[in-house]
Amino acid sequence: MPSRRVITGRSQEPRRRFAEELRLLRAEKGDSLRQLEVVLGWNASTFGKMEGGRSLGSPEIVEALDQHYGTTPMLLTLWELAVADPSQFKEQYRRYMELEAGAVSLWHYASANLHGLLQTPGYACEFLEAGGLDGEELTAQVEARVGRSQLLVTEDAPRFRSILAESVLRTALRDSGEWRGQLEHLLAMGERKKVTLHVLPFSTGLHALSNTDTVFLRQPDGSTVAWVETGYGGELVQETAKVERLQLRYDLVRDLALSPDESRGFIRRLLEEVPCEPST
Repeated sequence: MPSRRVITGRSQEPRRRFAEELRLLRAEKGDSLRQLEVVLGWNASTFGKMEGGRSLGSPEIVEALDQHYGTTPMLLTLWELAVADPSQFKEQYRRYMELEAGAVSLWHYASANLHGLLQTPGYACEFLEAGGLDGEELTAQVEARVGRSQLLVTEDAPRFRSILAESVLRTALRDSGEWRGQLEHLLAMGERKKVTLHVLPFSTGLHALSNTDTVFLRQPDGSTVAWVETGYGGELVQETAKVERLQLRYDLVRDLALSPDESRGFIRRLLEEVPCEPST
Protein backbone atom coordinates (compact mmCIF):
# COMPACT_ATOMS: atom_id res chain seq x y z
CA MET A 1 0.00 0.00 0.00
CA PRO A 2 1.52 3.38 -1.03
CA SER A 3 2.38 5.80 1.74
CA ARG A 4 0.08 8.73 2.27
CA ARG A 5 1.10 11.96 0.65
CA VAL A 6 2.28 14.60 3.12
CA ILE A 7 0.15 17.76 3.07
CA THR A 8 2.26 20.79 3.94
CA GLY A 9 -0.58 23.26 4.31
CA ARG A 10 1.37 25.78 2.25
CA SER A 11 -0.30 27.98 -0.33
CA GLN A 12 -0.88 26.60 -3.82
CA GLU A 13 -1.15 30.10 -5.31
CA PRO A 14 2.26 30.76 -6.96
CA ARG A 15 2.89 34.31 -5.77
CA ARG A 16 1.88 33.56 -2.18
CA ARG A 17 3.83 30.32 -2.15
CA PHE A 18 6.96 32.13 -3.33
CA ALA A 19 6.69 34.72 -0.55
CA GLU A 20 5.92 32.01 1.99
CA GLU A 21 9.01 29.99 1.08
CA LEU A 22 11.20 33.09 1.36
CA ARG A 23 9.92 33.73 4.89
CA LEU A 24 10.36 30.11 5.96
CA LEU A 25 13.88 29.80 4.56
CA ARG A 26 15.05 33.00 6.26
CA ALA A 27 13.52 31.91 9.56
CA GLU A 28 15.19 28.50 9.34
CA LYS A 29 18.58 30.10 8.65
CA GLY A 30 18.12 32.69 11.38
CA ASP A 31 18.91 35.66 9.15
CA SER A 32 17.51 39.13 9.60
CA LEU A 33 16.58 41.27 6.61
CA ARG A 34 19.56 43.47 7.45
CA GLN A 35 21.88 40.45 7.36
CA LEU A 36 20.57 39.55 3.89
CA GLU A 37 21.34 43.10 2.78
CA VAL A 38 24.92 42.85 4.04
CA VAL A 39 25.56 39.39 2.58
CA LEU A 40 23.79 39.69 -0.77
CA GLY A 41 24.02 43.42 -1.47
CA TRP A 42 20.37 44.31 -2.13
CA ASN A 43 18.41 46.63 0.14
CA ALA A 44 16.70 45.03 3.14
CA SER A 45 13.39 46.63 2.12
CA THR A 46 13.56 44.75 -1.19
CA PHE A 47 13.68 41.42 0.63
CA GLY A 48 10.90 42.58 2.94
CA LYS A 49 8.63 43.41 0.00
CA MET A 50 9.35 40.02 -1.59
CA GLU A 51 8.53 38.18 1.63
CA GLY A 52 5.36 40.24 2.03
CA GLY A 53 4.17 39.36 -1.47
CA ARG A 54 4.37 42.98 -2.60
CA SER A 55 7.22 42.35 -5.03
CA LEU A 56 8.66 39.39 -6.91
CA GLY A 57 12.13 40.85 -7.26
CA SER A 58 14.38 40.00 -10.17
CA PRO A 59 15.81 36.67 -11.33
CA GLU A 60 19.26 37.87 -10.22
CA ILE A 61 18.06 38.41 -6.64
CA VAL A 62 16.24 35.08 -6.62
CA GLU A 63 19.31 33.20 -7.91
CA ALA A 64 21.39 34.82 -5.16
CA LEU A 65 18.85 33.74 -2.55
CA ASP A 66 18.83 30.20 -3.96
CA GLN A 67 22.60 30.03 -3.55
CA HIS A 68 22.47 31.59 -0.08
CA TYR A 69 19.91 29.09 1.19
CA GLY A 70 21.29 26.13 -0.77
CA THR A 71 17.98 25.58 -2.53
CA THR A 72 19.02 25.96 -6.19
CA PRO A 73 16.89 25.96 -8.34
CA MET A 74 13.77 25.79 -6.15
CA LEU A 75 13.26 29.51 -5.56
CA LEU A 76 13.93 30.41 -9.19
CA THR A 77 11.38 27.78 -10.26
CA LEU A 78 8.79 29.23 -7.88
CA TRP A 79 9.62 32.73 -9.15
CA GLU A 80 9.07 31.63 -12.77
CA LEU A 81 5.68 30.16 -11.83
CA ALA A 82 4.76 33.34 -9.97
CA VAL A 83 5.60 35.76 -12.80
CA ALA A 84 3.69 33.59 -15.30
CA ASP A 85 0.63 33.15 -13.08
CA PRO A 86 -2.51 34.53 -14.84
CA SER A 87 -4.11 35.30 -11.46
CA GLN A 88 -1.86 38.38 -11.20
CA PHE A 89 -3.78 40.03 -14.01
CA LYS A 90 -7.20 41.60 -13.87
CA GLU A 91 -10.08 39.16 -14.32
CA GLN A 92 -10.99 40.27 -17.85
CA TYR A 93 -7.48 39.43 -19.11
CA ARG A 94 -6.85 36.13 -17.35
CA ARG A 95 -8.27 33.89 -20.07
CA TYR A 96 -6.23 35.78 -22.65
CA MET A 97 -3.08 35.29 -20.56
CA GLU A 98 -3.71 31.56 -20.35
CA LEU A 99 -4.10 31.35 -24.13
CA GLU A 100 -1.03 33.53 -24.70
CA ALA A 101 1.11 31.32 -22.47
CA GLY A 102 0.15 28.21 -24.46
CA ALA A 103 0.18 29.68 -27.99
CA VAL A 104 2.51 28.32 -30.68
CA SER A 105 2.37 31.61 -32.59
CA LEU A 106 1.11 35.15 -32.02
CA TRP A 107 0.32 37.78 -34.64
CA HIS A 108 -0.25 41.30 -33.40
CA TYR A 109 -1.21 44.73 -34.70
CA ALA A 110 -0.52 47.77 -32.49
CA SER A 111 -2.50 50.91 -33.16
CA ALA A 112 -1.85 52.68 -29.87
CA ASN A 113 0.83 51.03 -27.71
CA LEU A 114 3.39 48.25 -27.74
CA HIS A 115 2.38 44.68 -26.96
CA GLY A 116 3.19 43.71 -23.38
CA LEU A 117 5.69 41.12 -24.62
CA LEU A 118 7.76 43.92 -26.18
CA GLN A 119 7.64 46.42 -23.32
CA THR A 120 10.60 47.34 -21.14
CA PRO A 121 9.96 47.90 -17.40
CA GLY A 122 10.13 51.68 -17.97
CA TYR A 123 7.52 51.59 -20.72
CA ALA A 124 5.25 49.24 -18.75
CA CYS A 125 5.47 51.45 -15.66
CA GLU A 126 4.58 54.69 -17.47
CA PHE A 127 1.83 53.01 -19.48
CA LEU A 128 0.16 51.42 -16.44
CA GLU A 129 0.64 54.57 -14.36
CA ALA A 130 -1.14 56.57 -17.06
CA GLY A 131 -4.03 54.12 -16.70
CA GLY A 132 -4.43 55.00 -13.02
CA LEU A 133 -2.32 52.41 -11.21
CA ASP A 134 0.04 53.40 -8.42
CA GLY A 135 1.79 52.05 -5.34
CA GLU A 136 2.01 48.33 -4.76
CA GLU A 137 -0.56 47.50 -7.44
CA LEU A 138 1.54 49.33 -10.03
CA THR A 139 4.69 47.50 -8.92
CA ALA A 140 2.94 44.14 -9.06
CA GLN A 141 1.47 44.74 -12.51
CA VAL A 142 4.80 45.96 -13.95
CA GLU A 143 6.53 42.85 -12.61
CA ALA A 144 3.80 40.65 -14.05
CA ARG A 145 4.06 42.30 -17.45
CA VAL A 146 7.84 42.05 -17.52
CA GLY A 147 7.54 38.43 -16.45
CA ARG A 148 5.35 37.77 -19.47
CA SER A 149 8.09 38.98 -21.80
CA GLN A 150 10.18 35.95 -20.84
CA LEU A 151 7.86 33.98 -23.15
CA LEU A 152 9.77 35.29 -26.19
CA VAL A 153 13.26 34.44 -24.97
CA THR A 154 12.81 30.81 -23.97
CA GLU A 155 14.17 27.94 -26.09
CA ASP A 156 10.66 26.92 -27.15
CA ALA A 157 9.42 30.48 -27.69
CA PRO A 158 6.37 30.87 -29.95
CA ARG A 159 6.66 32.71 -33.25
CA PHE A 160 5.70 36.35 -32.73
CA ARG A 161 4.90 39.00 -35.34
CA SER A 162 3.93 42.56 -34.51
CA ILE A 163 2.92 45.33 -36.91
CA LEU A 164 3.56 48.69 -35.23
CA ALA A 165 1.65 51.74 -36.39
CA GLU A 166 4.02 54.70 -36.70
CA SER A 167 1.99 56.51 -34.03
CA VAL A 168 3.08 53.85 -31.51
CA LEU A 169 6.72 54.68 -32.21
CA ARG A 170 6.13 58.43 -32.19
CA THR A 171 4.55 58.39 -28.73
CA ALA A 172 7.69 58.67 -26.60
CA LEU A 173 8.09 58.19 -22.86
CA ARG A 174 8.62 61.21 -20.61
CA ASP A 175 12.17 60.07 -19.81
CA SER A 176 14.26 60.12 -22.98
CA GLY A 177 16.67 57.59 -21.48
CA GLU A 178 13.85 55.11 -20.90
CA TRP A 179 12.57 55.75 -24.41
CA ARG A 180 15.99 55.09 -25.91
CA GLY A 181 16.06 51.86 -23.95
CA GLN A 182 12.67 50.85 -25.33
CA LEU A 183 13.66 51.53 -28.94
CA GLU A 184 16.94 49.66 -28.46
CA HIS A 185 14.97 46.78 -26.98
CA LEU A 186 12.75 46.67 -30.06
CA LEU A 187 15.81 46.47 -32.29
CA ALA A 188 17.24 43.66 -30.18
CA MET A 189 13.97 41.73 -30.16
CA GLY A 190 13.67 42.16 -33.93
CA GLU A 191 16.95 40.27 -34.30
CA ARG A 192 15.57 37.19 -32.55
CA LYS A 193 14.92 34.23 -34.81
CA LYS A 194 11.23 33.89 -33.96
CA VAL A 195 10.33 37.58 -33.67
CA THR A 196 9.29 39.66 -36.69
CA LEU A 197 8.56 43.39 -36.45
CA HIS A 198 6.97 45.62 -39.11
CA VAL A 199 6.32 49.36 -39.08
CA LEU A 200 3.17 50.75 -40.68
CA PRO A 201 3.97 54.36 -41.74
CA PHE A 202 1.58 57.29 -41.47
CA SER A 203 1.69 57.53 -45.26
CA THR A 204 -0.33 54.31 -45.48
CA GLY A 205 -3.48 56.23 -44.59
CA LEU A 206 -6.68 54.52 -43.49
CA HIS A 207 -6.66 50.73 -43.39
CA ALA A 208 -8.59 47.68 -42.23
CA LEU A 209 -7.48 47.75 -38.57
CA SER A 210 -7.39 51.49 -37.80
CA ASN A 211 -7.71 52.16 -34.03
CA THR A 212 -7.99 48.47 -33.11
CA ASP A 213 -5.20 46.58 -31.35
CA THR A 214 -5.55 42.93 -32.39
CA VAL A 215 -3.76 39.71 -31.43
CA PHE A 216 -4.19 36.27 -33.00
CA LEU A 217 -3.16 33.30 -30.88
CA ARG A 218 -2.70 29.97 -32.61
CA GLN A 219 -3.10 27.09 -30.18
CA PRO A 220 -1.34 23.68 -30.21
CA ASP A 221 -4.53 22.00 -31.50
CA GLY A 222 -4.47 24.21 -34.62
CA SER A 223 -7.30 26.51 -33.56
CA THR A 224 -6.89 30.28 -33.55
CA VAL A 225 -8.54 32.85 -31.30
CA ALA A 226 -8.29 36.62 -31.45
CA TRP A 227 -8.15 39.34 -28.83
CA VAL A 228 -9.43 42.75 -29.92
CA GLU A 229 -8.76 45.72 -27.68
CA THR A 230 -9.69 49.39 -27.60
CA GLY A 231 -8.91 51.98 -24.95
CA TYR A 232 -11.91 50.85 -22.92
CA GLY A 233 -11.41 47.09 -22.75
CA GLY A 234 -10.84 43.90 -24.66
CA GLU A 235 -12.87 41.09 -26.21
CA LEU A 236 -11.90 37.49 -26.87
CA VAL A 237 -13.09 36.39 -30.33
CA GLN A 238 -13.41 32.61 -30.73
CA GLU A 239 -16.05 32.10 -33.44
CA THR A 240 -14.23 30.75 -36.50
CA ALA A 241 -15.94 32.98 -39.07
CA LYS A 242 -15.21 36.14 -37.08
CA VAL A 243 -11.58 35.16 -36.53
CA GLU A 244 -11.15 34.51 -40.26
CA ARG A 245 -12.58 37.93 -41.14
CA LEU A 246 -10.14 39.56 -38.73
CA GLN A 247 -7.25 37.54 -40.18
CA LEU A 248 -8.10 38.78 -43.66
CA ARG A 249 -7.94 42.36 -42.39
CA TYR A 250 -4.62 41.62 -40.72
CA ASP A 251 -3.19 40.21 -43.94
CA LEU A 252 -4.25 43.34 -45.83
CA VAL A 253 -2.51 45.54 -43.27
CA ARG A 254 0.65 43.41 -43.29
CA ASP A 255 0.85 43.87 -47.08
CA LEU A 256 1.00 47.64 -46.53
CA ALA A 257 3.69 47.56 -43.82
CA LEU A 258 7.44 47.98 -44.23
CA SER A 259 9.56 44.85 -44.47
CA PRO A 260 11.45 43.72 -41.32
CA ASP A 261 14.71 45.21 -42.67
CA GLU A 262 13.03 48.50 -43.60
CA SER A 263 11.34 48.55 -40.21
CA ARG A 264 14.65 48.17 -38.37
CA GLY A 265 16.01 51.07 -40.38
CA PHE A 266 12.96 53.14 -39.45
CA ILE A 267 13.45 52.43 -35.73
CA ARG A 268 17.18 53.24 -35.95
CA ARG A 269 16.36 56.63 -37.50
CA LEU A 270 13.93 57.33 -34.65
CA LEU A 271 16.60 56.34 -32.15
CA GLU A 272 18.97 58.92 -33.64
CA GLU A 273 16.40 61.63 -32.87
CA VAL A 274 16.23 60.78 -29.14
CA PRO A 275 18.54 62.77 -26.81
CA CYS A 276 21.23 60.65 -25.14
CA GLU A 277 20.66 62.21 -21.71
CA PRO A 278 17.51 61.34 -19.66
CA SER A 279 14.86 64.06 -19.45
CA THR A 280 14.90 66.15 -16.28
